[in-house]
Amino acid sequence: MTHDPLTETTFAERAREQLAKPFLRTAVPRATDHAANDLRARFADHDYEGLRARGADIRSATIADLQTHLDRLVAAFAANGVQVHMAADAAQARAHIRRICRDAGARRVVKVKSMATEEIELNPALIADGLTVTETDLGEYVVQLDNDRPSHIIAPIIHKTREEVRQSLSRVAGRELPDDASELTGFARETLRDAFMDADVGISGANFGVAESGTVVLVTNEGNGRMSTSMPRVHISLMGIERVLPRLDDLAVMLPLLTGAGTGQLITTYVTMISGPRGTNEPDGPEQMHVVLLDNGRRALLGTEYQDVLHCIRCGACQNVCPVYRQVGGHAYGWVYGGPIGAVLTPLFRGQQDGGELPQASSLCGACDDICPVKIPLHDLLLRLRRQRVDEGAAPFKERLVASVWAWAWSSAWRYRIVSGVASRLMQIGWVSRVLARRGPLAGWALGRSVPMPARRPFHRRRSDD
Repeated sequence: MTHDPLTETTFAERAREQLAKPFLRTAVPRATDHAANDLRARFADHDYEGLRARGADIRSATIADLQTHLDRLVAAFAANGVQVHMAADAAQARAHIRRICRDAGARRVVKVKSMATEEIELNPALIADGLTVTETDLGEYVVQLDNDRPSHIIAPIIHKTREEVRQSLSRVAGRELPDDASELTGFARETLRDAFMDADVGISGANFGVAESGTVVLVTNEGNGRMSTSMPRVHISLMGIERVLPRLDDLAVMLPLLTGAGTGQLITTYVTMISGPRGTNEPDGPEQMHVVLLDNGRRALLGTEYQDVLHCIRCGACQNVCPVYRQVGGHAYGWVYGGPIGAVLTPLFRGQQDGGELPQASSLCGACDDICPVKIPLHDLLLRLRRQRVDEGAAPFKERLVASVWAWAWSSAWRYRIVSGVASRLMQIGWVSRVLARRGPLAGWALGRSVPMPARRPFHRRRSDD
């Protein structure tokens, strides 16, 4: 059985573990600050708000009529010689990919960075079939070597030091590699070149799928995307059903938004557009191309108050500005997606019992709303999930009890004045305030801040006395 930290630990436990790592406390804020600043610089001389509005309109209109665009996409794929497989859930997606690999007689697989393959836990299933699986994105490769998981949608090893990376690659080399970034990347490049040459199957995700032309679009900076999708004789693309775009022209809006919000670049080093297997007279490309269209909870969100989350283009910008994510990193969220988008997607995909606590891990500052390139109202979605958690009875008993008592006490003026008066008197007593801060109901809140001392004369008494 796969180890699942989401069901075995709480967010508070995972957060404490991450907060105990001094490097993470400095590296994650430094990296996310850099990414957020690059985004602002990228669009400094452009109408970013206008571009965001256009991107939001494209995503909203597409998701509102998703089935129509999916039907067009499937038809276009078929016309291009692409074999399409529908997967209702993670198990079906894994089964499709395993069968394709078996039919191809595959022994070795190379993969491009894909959060969707992380979502369906693909690698363990392929390894259980006896396949050699190699992640070819440098960060994902290191994560795989360490039996770890990505900490950020765009930057998988944002949580690792260069020394940790050196040690991981040294284990593969069988010798101590130098503490030099160019040497380390050079060794990884040489190792991965052999994997590309020997692979029978290449597996990728899909940043977008264009319904008009039946095209899978990938954006990468390392060239591994093109190597993985063109050199093996079979290419499999795993694509979430919400990643469809109606027209090629839509890429003129969505690609700048994705690359700008994700890495601050004008455009990524490689934009790869794949419309099918190689033709009869073409020397390059796969002999077969398969697309697995993944539902896994997405379709259930259509027509609900959470439909807007399907607009997400997985740029990671909301993680870069979230004050909670910036302190604890992605591993504290326990599943594939971290930060504000993870706090929304996880309870929607996994259920309130598994991920319902994550919307609480938010200051509700709204920074994620302000930076999202397609204007997803993440702040509102987090509040709705908090309400749903209470409505479904998934909130802890103590939390519900305290909230009920608080609501009763503060729902009338006279009860409010009695309770606040008693609390104020108690807080004036030094030892009482210390006990409440360390062991009482305010202990969790007071852990990282000083408990404020109430005024001796509350505001409403000052008004009446005057």
